[in-house]
Amino acid sequence: MISLARSAGIDFGTTNSVVALGGVDGEATMVGYPAPGNSGSIFRSALCFWEDDAAAGGVAKEAGPWAIAEFLEFPQGSRFLQSFKSVAASKAFEHATIFEKRLRFEELGHVFLDRLRAHAADALKDLPSRVVVGRPVRYAGQRPDRALARQRYDLMFAALEREVHYVYEPLGAAFSFAARLDEPATLLVADFGGGTSDFSVVRIEAPGAARRCTPLGSAGIGIAGDRFDYRIMDKLVLPMLGKGGTYTSMGKVLEIPAGHFADFGDWARLALMHNRRTLAELEKLKRAAGDPAAIGRMIAVVENELGYPLYDAVGRLKRALSTDEHAHFHFDSAGVQVEADVSRADFESWIAPDLARIATTVDVALDRAGIRANAIDHVFLTGGSSLIPAVRRLFEARFPTSHIASGDELTSIAHGLALIGQQDSIAEWTASNDEAEQV
Repeated sequence: MISLARSAGIDFGTTNSVVALGGVDGEATMVGYPAPGNSGSIFRSALCFWEDDAAAGGVAKEAGPWAIAEFLEFPQGSRFLQSFKSVAASKAFEHATIFEKRLRFEELGHVFLDRLRAHAADALKDLPSRVVVGRPVRYAGQRPDRALARQRYDLMFAALEREVHYVYEPLGAAFSFAARLDEPATLLVADFGGGTSDFSVVRIEAPGAARRCTPLGSAGIGIAGDRFDYRIMDKLVLPMLGKGGTYTSMGKVLEIPAGHFADFGDWARLALMHNRRTLAELEKLKRAAGDPAAIGRMIAVVENELGYPLYDAVGRLKRALSTDEHAHFHFDSAGVQVEADVSRADFESWIAPDLARIATTVDVALDRAGIRANAIDHVFLTGGSSLIPAVRRLFEARFPTSHIASGDELTSIAHGLALIGQQDSIAEWTASNDEAEQV
């Protein structure tokens, strides 16, 4: 029963968010979200706003799979945001303009948490006194400001009016995995989210030990599923929208600046391109472009709010290539048509530089823990991108295949966070804001 819940674990993710409740029995259960087409406990980290005279302030708000449904029903009249977590540590992000109103990160977070709780019905109506929130080892972005991210998280989760603790996301997964073990072991957890890939090494003692788990070292990098998606976008879609093309200025033929395409790699910014200033700049570029039709297609993407269906097609291709050697990419909407046959080898070549940096980060986590790869007894891969074969091969090259486990890719972090929240003291698990923990 909810009244018996001692803790709540919240995995606030870049792409998906999950909540678990820890009971007095020492177990944790997932909170369900029975939306049409939704997968059980998965709540998409998405927001949708639309004008409605009957709503407070004249703007209606929705989140999760319900936000996606609202946007798909009326994209022209909506403002859709996904993956807003990715700007938590960005000094460049000050606010999102939603129908002339400026909303700061924490205000977006308040809307998200309000709808997250409302759609859980009675499960989250009365939260337990202790809430454990996952945070990445390294925040997303080129120069993430961890202090700014912490400030924004504090302001966001203050809306819950509960005792809030922050724990590194892979440590949550480690605590969940420890429930499977009945003997001492040294565990490496690799958590591949949407915005970051995080790694933690944990020493696990036998059940009944006074201190079951001890964190040894962590490292993280701002490369994960969203970056892999952008590699596909960059290779298959952006050339159709003018990337690599030219324009004429003052009698000179120049290459179109890459900055015009930067927002296509970030969900939080792509949706915000739909504004008068950006569209005016693109219309000016179209008149000067060597291939005006390509810039016209880019304008169509922005004007018709095609970001979600475009990235949905990218995601389908990525998932297909996780199981098949070849897959077909298809997108056809509002005058933008892209067709391509893609091999797994193609995709792996596109993400090879990212995989190399991820591999280096794994080594950093081991160094910080003060152990070598041969001292690891178990490797637990979690997060959606852990299903990509090339990602798994990074670990098969370092550890025996028999040591590598996976499962509960989208729920293990929240499950473990709720279990950590049941401990008498969780100080040893809480995340410091120390830059030394980051790569």
